[in-house]
Amino acid sequence: MKKLVTLVIGGTVLLLGIALLVLPGPAVVVIPVGLAILATEFVWARRLLRKVHRTTVRATGGKRRPAWLRRSFWRRRKTSNSSSA
Repeated sequence: MKKLVTLVIGGTVLLLGIALLVLPGPAVVVIPVGLAILATEFVWARRLLRKVHRTTVRATGGKRRPAWLRRSFWRRRKTSNSSSA
């Protein structure tokens, strides 16, 4: 159930961000937010979000993000084999 809710909310935000590529709006902000929501449950979204992050860092010349934007999300998370139902 949690994965379904995450998929619906994250997918909606991601699709809105994609629509904002041609409509007036902050697509470069909304798309990573949608991916971040999806990345909480799906490995493919986490990989894509990391790729977007690496590309952004390279495009900005490797400049660091401000302290208020730094999060432990980018660090590799330890996964446990136990499932919570």
